Amino acid sequence: MIGFLGEYEVTIDAKGRFLLPGGLRRQFAEEENQFVINRGIEKNLNLYSLQSWEDEMKRMSQWDDLNPKVRKLKTFLLGGATKVELDSAGRILIPASLKEHAGLTKDVMISPDSNKVKIWDSAKYKKLFEETTEDELSSLGEEVSRLERRNNDL
Repeated sequence: MIGFLGEYEVTIDAKGRFLLPGGLRRQFAEEENQFVINRGIEKNLNLYSLQSWEDEMKRMSQWDDLNPKVRKLKTFLLGGATKVELDSAGRILIPASLKEHAGLTKDVMISPDSNKVKIWDSAKYKKLFEETTEDELSSLGEEVSRLERRNNDL
């Protein structure tokens, strides 16, 4: 599925697991119990269905590996990427290195992002919204619109 909805607050247990919320679980295909988790650019984590991850891999495989910036970004995004699966209780174990990357504490927020969901430390996620002004959002919207128009013209 592309186009997840909802924000979910969850708790990470002492072993580094969190319960995939039912509202989010229902948005994945019923038979999906395996996922890929990787580093996010914003000091968060990304959780993909296997199909979405395969689509991302196809897209990344078309990037120019001769460009050092591309290589660096791919190393960042692919290093630590891990296949995870729901346990019998519907929990996902976050690898320690990824948990550390995102600075995850006990309280975590899960938010939608088109073909994946993002996993954030709850305090960091809330701070993002508190620190973003209306003017900044308007400016970001204008910039994204310009980029979108430029890409459509290509």
